[in-house]
Parts: sequence; structure tokens; C-alpha cells
Amino acid sequence: MNDGQLTLDLGHRPALGRDDFLVAPCNAEAVAWLERWPAWPQHALALFGPQGCGKTHLLAVFAQHHGLATNIIPAAELTAADSLRMQLGPVTILDDLDGLTDETALFHLWNRTKEAGRYLLLAGRTAPARLPVALADLRSRLGGLHAVGIGAPDESLLAAVLIKLFSDRQLRVGEDVVTFILGRAERSFAAMGQLVQQLDRESLARRKAVTVKMVREALTGHDDRQGELSWN
Repeated sequence: MNDGQLTLDLGHRPALGRDDFLVAPCNAEAVAWLERWPAWPQHALALFGPQGCGKTHLLAVFAQHHGLATNIIPAAELTAADSLRMQLGPVTILDDLDGLTDETALFHLWNRTKEAGRYLLLAGRTAPARLPVALADLRSRLGGLHAVGIGAPDESLLAAVLIKLFSDRQLRVGEDVVTFILGRAERSFAAMGQLVQQLDRESLARRKAVTVKMVREALTGHDDRQGELSWN
């Protein structure tokens, strides 16, 4: 092994189990509604909240919790042909509703699941009633849909999410690192995820543990190593 060896980023597998999902006041209502299935007031339910707030994780936990062998379908990939011919499971899950490009596809899927006595679970950043939907019949259905919001995280949840993100990547960090990030980084799940990803790459490249100094450099875009070689 020489000092100029390339760093191999082997990726990571986020923990998606029920025990890994962090329940807090901002998401407790959404968790309660998902645990209540199939006793929903309608055959469909929607979750909405900011990017990185844990919606996709929660959808995976929902399927696991209820023993559902179902795939989470990105809304942008749904076509009218798919919605008419796909085999329906107990619950069809559609994620990133803001990315929907084929309104007719969702309209058909809505009607098929309802007629078959199956369920439809939608998730996105925007409340369904506020989506700019052109198809009048679909707009009417989404407007009357029961939707549950996931709110902004508080300090304790952000800290727990940070610890989980580092743990998912098998990175050990001190309390000083977590405190420093919470005091200076953008307070959103998405920003935390991007920062941890960047720190993971830096840690691999330098072959060093994540430190407050490394975090400061990542946040400011300034490298304080003063000529230190990237593999040291």
C-alpha cells in the first residue's frame, strides 16, 4: 500500500428498521396514523413534510411493521399503463408526490385501489391539496384526502438524527462534534444528511476520525490543513 492509494467509497446501508426510526413530537402523529392501518377514514392517506424529514424511512418502517411485501414507487416513474396493469398488494406506496408527471396514472391508481378494496399511501413535500394538479377529478380527490404533516425537528431530534446518520456510516464522533454541528449547520434533515456524507468522504480521504476542525472546514468550505496531503 503506498501513500497515493485511491480512497474507495464503498457506500453505506442506512438502517431502516422500526427501532431505528426516531419518534418525536414532529412526527408522532404520522407514526400513529400508520400504526392505525387499516383503520383509516379513507382508502388513502398522505404524509407530507420537508425533504429529508424521514418520510421514505417511515414508509419502509410502515411496510415492515405490517409485514407488507411492497415496493415504494417514485411518483415520477409512475405511468398510466403501469397503474392499470400493476398487481395491487394490500397497500400501494407512492413516494415523492411532488415529482408526479402523469396525473392520469395517479387517477387510475386511486380508482383501482379503491374499487379493489386496497389502500394507497402517498408521501411528498407538499400537502396534496396544495399540489398544482390540472386534472380536475384528481384535484378533487387529493383535496379531500386525509393528510398528515411532519413538522420541523427540535434540538433533541436533530441531535439523535445526527448520531444515527454517523452510525449508519459507522463513524464514531464525540459529543463536541454533534454540539458544534447543531450550533452552526442548517437545521434540516436534508442538510444534516449532506453534511454527514461530506464528512464521511473527508474522513475516508484523510484516514482520520471526524473532528470539530473537519466540520468547521466542511461548513466554511475552507481547508485549514495548510498544504497537508489529502491522504494524511
